[in-house]
Amino acid sequence: MEYRQLGSTGTRVSSLCYGTWRFGMKSSGEYETDRDEAHDLLDAYEAGGGNFIDTANVYGDPNGTSEEWIGDWLAERDREDYVLASKVYFPFDSENPNGRGLSRTHIRNQIEGTLDRLGTDYLDLYYIHRWDENTPIEETMQTLNGLVEEGKVNYLGASTMAAWQLTKALWKSDVNGYARFDVTQPMFHAAQTEVDDYLDVCADQDIAVCPYSPLAGGFLTGKYERDDDGNAVGPDGSRANLVDYFQDAYVSGRGWEVLDAIESVADEVDATPAQVALRWLVDQREFTCIPIVGARTVDQMEENLGAVEVDLSDDQYDRIADARTGGES
Repeated sequence: MEYRQLGSTGTRVSSLCYGTWRFGMKSSGEYETDRDEAHDLLDAYEAGGGNFIDTANVYGDPNGTSEEWIGDWLAERDREDYVLASKVYFPFDSENPNGRGLSRTHIRNQIEGTLDRLGTDYLDLYYIHRWDENTPIEETMQTLNGLVEEGKVNYLGASTMAAWQLTKALWKSDVNGYARFDVTQPMFHAAQTEVDDYLDVCADQDIAVCPYSPLAGGFLTGKYERDDDGNAVGPDGSRANLVDYFQDAYVSGRGWEVLDAIESVADEVDATPAQVALRWLVDQREFTCIPIVGARTVDQMEENLGAVEVDLSDDQYDRIADARTGGES
């Protein structure tokens, strides 16, 4: 495993983060990943040298299940060997009018539950899960700064917001002397360009980028074929067949060109398309990029972790970048 600085912070993390949003998630009343499977996946991630685990207070059914299962797993280990990230924003208590958002009240209520479920007295990284239009960003940043000063949180992160919102939050932190965001978590993968303005802010401000959906929901694994209408057709049980938004969210003419480039490079370096797509993100030149993988099986986890062994030449990196931008990179 490769380890790198988490942006401009002094903390070192594995080059791939493990995202646990499927832990405790139910589909048709059944867990997508149950407790034993979750622990097997964490074991495999640990065996591969991974130390960076991402969760959120609302992951699982009921809310908090993912954090609780991670806490159970960590109870038999040295907590300081791991970098733990969680999030706050979405409704946790639907009956409480203050049970959601980024108010001082909600953040203060939620941090204690998160720490308790994880079995720790501090988080390495605490993200705001979304932007809260109903709470002044000064209130949010002041509250988060308090958590840092109290030692309950080491670093702050921002997940999924517009470039102007990130810029505003950074400015408010700077002028008030508050802790600022050191990490972001946008959706970002090789077939997507819509987030580039946001990434420019991260590069300029030396903020680490930990993208979710780095394989475009599985599109960049190469398991899909293109039909006459340009849609992705996958095997039974694949996300394209189960999720209505898959085609609009991940599939495009440019995306197929990116996939062609990734598959070509994969053949050259004797790797899978998934490994090449992940390695391309890890190799980003303008900012530190630590993809969040969401493996559902131990085999998938081991394949994803194999991305750190892939070595892309400058030409191979550029071919994927050029396919992504139409040669305008």
